[in-house]
Amino acid sequence: MRLGPRTAALGLLLLCAAAAGAGKAEELHYPLGERRSDYDREALLGVQEDVDEYVKLGHEEQQKRLQAIIKKIDLDSDGFLTESELSSWIQMSFKHYAMQEAKQQFVEYDKNSDDTVTWDEYNIQMYDRVIDFDENTALDDAEEESFRKDKKRFEKANQDSGPGLSLEEFIAFEHPEEVDYMTEFVIQEALEEHDKNGDGFVSLEEFLGDYRWDPTANEDPEWILVEKDRFVNDYDKDNDGRLDPQELLPWVVPNNQGIAQEEALHLIDEMDLNGDKKLSEEEILENPDLFLTSEATDYGRQLHDDYFYHDEL
Repeated sequence: MRLGPRTAALGLLLLCAAAAGAGKAEELHYPLGERRSDYDREALLGVQEDVDEYVKLGHEEQQKRLQAIIKKIDLDSDGFLTESELSSWIQMSFKHYAMQEAKQQFVEYDKNSDDTVTWDEYNIQMYDRVIDFDENTALDDAEEESFRKDKKRFEKANQDSGPGLSLEEFIAFEHPEEVDYMTEFVIQEALEEHDKNGDGFVSLEEFLGDYRWDPTANEDPEWILVEKDRFVNDYDKDNDGRLDPQELLPWVVPNNQGIAQEEALHLIDEMDLNGDKKLSEEEILENPDLFLTSEATDYGRQLHDDYFYHDEL
């Protein structure tokens, strides 16, 4: 299943990775609980090649582009960057790079360059062959069988029922979290997979999947405690012990809001010299490397993307 509860969400930093996902991004950013400064730099600048390009810029040009980005983040033009402004910018950046990656993938998948991606072309890109599905027979290969869900999502994204997906439909297929008409399908897909008793909800037991409590153990393993905490405090908003369809959505299609907020708080905590809980341009320029090793500039990558530092956004 392409989008599952444990899929890494994407996004900008993801995209830069992107499309990869929130959980994975967190693993990369906090291996063994420690923040990686080099990961921050890669996120701001992108891959090592982008870091090298940034270094080649003269000091004056570096500062000029960074100031332009700071100005864009400052939505109310009061001269300060708040947690909300930083978080919104980082989320926008995630989405931008996710869309850019999807567009690049579209070109790769469109084998005959007819501006559509057919199911066969998608198959060939993923498996080097076309996989045939029988409606009533499961495939022996579990990975290939899971590909059946991709076909359902592919068909749902194909709004005009044409021979293939347009670019817009392909983006809906790859990033259903960005497209309203895919929401109901993604929720239903999650219920089919996790709602074992068919009551229209996902209980804690169903949420934990195949885990079985060990009666000889004194306590649950750490990962179970973490998952239970997520269920209770992050997803079960009405505290009824089960997830309804709307509560399922942030689980099965995680967004980057949490990562963005965490990074915004981290930057303010590290760079706020006068303790006013916001950042001035002077505070950022006092320690530009920290700002350029964070999602706020996609690890410096934005300094090489005129989408971000030009006047028009």
